[in-house]
Amino acid sequence: MLKEVLVVEGKMDTVAIRKALCAETIETGGFALNPYTLAKIKAAYIKRGIIILTDPDGAGERIRKYLTEIFPQAGQAFVPKVDATANNDVGIEQASPEAIRKALSNVRFHEVEPRTEFTSRDLFLQGLSGNTCAGQRRAIVGAKLGIGYGNAKQFLTRLNNYGVTREEFELAMAEIED
Repeated sequence: MLKEVLVVEGKMDTVAIRKALCAETIETGGFALNPYTLAKIKAAYIKRGIIILTDPDGAGERIRKYLTEIFPQAGQAFVPKVDATANNDVGIEQASPEAIRKALSNVRFHEVEPRTEFTSRDLFLQGLSGNTCAGQRRAIVGAKLGIGYGNAKQFLTRLNNYGVTREEFELAMAEIED
């Protein structure tokens, strides 16, 4: 059983997670989080810790951002969009048990003191910004690093705030070049 409580968007996400592992979940019911749900998330955050595992889409990112502002020490798990897409739908409920387990094995936490290890120059030099393939490359590298997909600005923030080391970054870049 996973120690932390997983915060997901809906009932079908819980069903998919239960196929992957034994874990308690709290469902947000979308972005309109009611006070009761927020109180449950807060209690779990204080007592056991939480891991935010929202859909890899715009709505999921908005929920993640909102919850991270309230619960800054929450773990962050990301299932890449390519692994969470089926039947023309994107979401955790579409992910395989293996994809969910992989995302949970790569949980990241915000650094208390954000670093400035990486700059926009790093992204540009590695082809992660400033060209037509940059978005696709960020998606692949984000999946390898366990920080998810983001535009160049979000990606840079995640590199610095989730404790990615220069060595991890260079290894991920080398893997996608092969």
